Amino acid sequence: MKKVNLIFYKLSKRLFDIFFSISIIIFCFPIFFILSILIKLGSRGPIFYRQTRLGKNKKPFKCLKFRTMSEEADDILKKLLIENEDFRDEFQKTQKLKNDPRITPIGKLLRRTSLDELPQFINVVLGEMSIIGPRPIVKEEQKRYGKNLNEVFSIKPGITGLWQVSGRNNLSYERRVNLDLIYVRNRNFYIDLNILIRTIGVILLPLDRGAY
Repeated sequence: MKKVNLIFYKLSKRLFDIFFSISIIIFCFPIFFILSILIKLGSRGPIFYRQTRLGKNKKPFKCLKFRTMSEEADDILKKLLIENEDFRDEFQKTQKLKNDPRITPIGKLLRRTSLDELPQFINVVLGEMSIIGPRPIVKEEQKRYGKNLNEVFSIKPGITGLWQVSGRNNLSYERRVNLDLIYVRNRNFYIDLNILIRTIGVILLPLDRGAY
């Protein structure tokens, strides 16, 4: 992408991010309210989960999500990884567990529909994320990107991206890194629009898209 076109693309994308995110926050406020009540009624703990993740140029920020796990999630995970070899192997490969006992009943619905990520539109408005880009990672995941880490995180992480619409956790981590690289190296208006449309399809028809 030529320098002038890249500047125009970045500016236009940021303006779209702000306008679209504010619109979603306003339009979906009743959904925010209902989900907040269900989360509070479903289990002890806060409504939101704030996790430190890496943003552009590996700068840490607090990534917002609706809480989908029990308040004792960290202790449960430590015990699982010590006592269960299958869980330990699965977590080492993907940093996730498909049948995760830490997730609350309402949390399962939120994750399957990706509604748990709605609060990240606030991160977008704050300039910490974009609507489309590589998913932000935790510090421990950096090693999985190897020599590609700086390139992938030369742009803002996104709420959605190629990985999310291509199978998410059904894919290997190596494939996830490759998809992130493909996006960073080829990003443009057409690709962003294509990902956005496919994301809407994933939300409306979750099926088995690897969201857990």
